[in-house]
Amino acid sequence: MVNAKQIDLTVQGKKELEDELEWRKVSERDRIKEAIQVAREQGDLSENADYTSAREEQSKNEARITEIEDMLKHARIVEITTIKIRYVAKNLVKEFQVCGSETDPFAGKISNESPLAKAVLGHKAGDHVFMTTETGKDMEIEVLEIKK
Repeated sequence: MVNAKQIDLTVQGKKELEDELEWRKVSERDRIKEAIQVAREQGDLSENADYTSAREEQSKNEARITEIEDMLKHARIVEITTIKIRYVAKNLVKEFQVCGSETDPFAGKISNESPLAKAVLGHKAGDHVFMTTETGKDMEIEVLEIKK
């Protein structure tokens, strides 16, 4: 997956990608190279499942290396913003960290490209904003806190 689009990453997210890239280029390449060599020593490659599997791993690893390099090439560092909101209809208070591309909604980390982040960022505590979810549902949100 080669991207021409700018990728927003936090400092930590960029570091994690750089670490993964280094691991894939050094450790993982060496491990796969060794697995291919061992499989070659088994003889006939046309029916060698170990060889086929190792070559598939190699292909996936190289594709991921290309993807990470492209992401890092187009990376823009963004600051983490913490938002605390209240879903008005449910009277439910939630807190999220607005990050770049490295999201984990279950851990409270959302993308700055998400509908919620786009609706809330740029507002201040006490503001009521309306957003449409990805499923088309309209929601009213009260901004309780925004901090960098």
